[in-house]
Amino acid sequence: MARGNDIARAAHIFDHPGTGASDPATPGALPTLESWADSITAVLDDLGSREAVLLASNSALPAALFAATHPSRATALVVLEGFAHPLTERHGNPAPPEEAVAMWGTGELHHLLNPDMPWNEEIRATWARMVRLGASPGIVALMLPLLAEMDVRALLPAIRVPTLVVHHTDDPVIPPEWGKYLADHIPGAKYVELPGRNMYHFVEPWRASFQEIAEFLTGQQAQVPDDRVLATVLFTDIVDSTRRAAEIGDRDWHALLDAHDAVVRSQLSRFRGREVNTSGDGFLAMFDGPQRAIRCAMAIRDAVQALGVEVRAGLHTGECEVRGDDIGGIGVHIGARVSALAGANDVLVSSTLRDLVIGSGLEFEDRGAHQLKGVPGEWRLFAVASS
Repeated sequence: MARGNDIARAAHIFDHPGTGASDPATPGALPTLESWADSITAVLDDLGSREAVLLASNSALPAALFAATHPSRATALVVLEGFAHPLTERHGNPAPPEEAVAMWGTGELHHLLNPDMPWNEEIRATWARMVRLGASPGIVALMLPLLAEMDVRALLPAIRVPTLVVHHTDDPVIPPEWGKYLADHIPGAKYVELPGRNMYHFVEPWRASFQEIAEFLTGQQAQVPDDRVLATVLFTDIVDSTRRAAEIGDRDWHALLDAHDAVVRSQLSRFRGREVNTSGDGFLAMFDGPQRAIRCAMAIRDAVQALGVEVRAGLHTGECEVRGDDIGGIGVHIGARVSALAGANDVLVSSTLRDLVIGSGLEFEDRGAHQLKGVPGEWRLFAVASS
């Protein structure tokens, strides 16, 4: 979808990995928020589309991560009945997870979720067929706990694309205050609340929603600078490097550093990280995927042990300012402070980053709350458990 004078010529609907026409999820290989966001990139690349309007119905999680990470490719973001909260914080849903699984494939669940839409036996049978094609009850049972725990509230301020949030006043599942929260925490976002109880905006009555979206997308296009993006930053350095250099002498130390740097760069290439700069025995790198960043840090930690050295790593996901080949901003500052608190062989992450990789299979040890120098508030840190 395009925006402004370049009116959309085509719209594409696609299934995220693990659902619909894609390969089904399996208990040992559940999709992650990162893989879902990556699927948007894959679809755009396959279509040869440089940019698109993202329209997210219900869960705004993958679209929010993509819009923050790739602002030059997200012309605008439209969120319908969206949320960034974990569903575990929602109480009183009309269909608890176990009941939703039991009703899946019957069509009745969608009548419960959209009480204002017309309903008869033909409509019920059509919904039943559609959802059976989209996912089996077993897949739904696997995916619901994953969706229930995802939380992207921390990344909302990093979204810099024009954003419209539309919500129904009496949505039976997703509270309007969750939609309002999205708009309040995405800079410049517009919030529209419409009367109604439906979770979906493409069923009757749909015209009011369509009019709001059409007005938003055909207005004057805003310029979205590419100099502010959401990224995961990784800091690494060698533990006790000064002592080690004194022990082995300058010549051997420089040879060891060269070997260390080659290992780090090899792992950055493997996990699609971008080297930003080096300082002595330390690296700063950035990633557009939080899970890849953590796994890269783990791979670096394990690989350099063959050289007889230990490293520590600190990571954080936040908004970064791109300054040519360099990066700056509060996200980088927090990442550096997290790294400074890491010990030998630690891969230490902020709670923001930990929340973004729920469902990835990574396990964490709580390292408690900390004050980060120069950063307001208290920050809870987690160490990646050794695999």
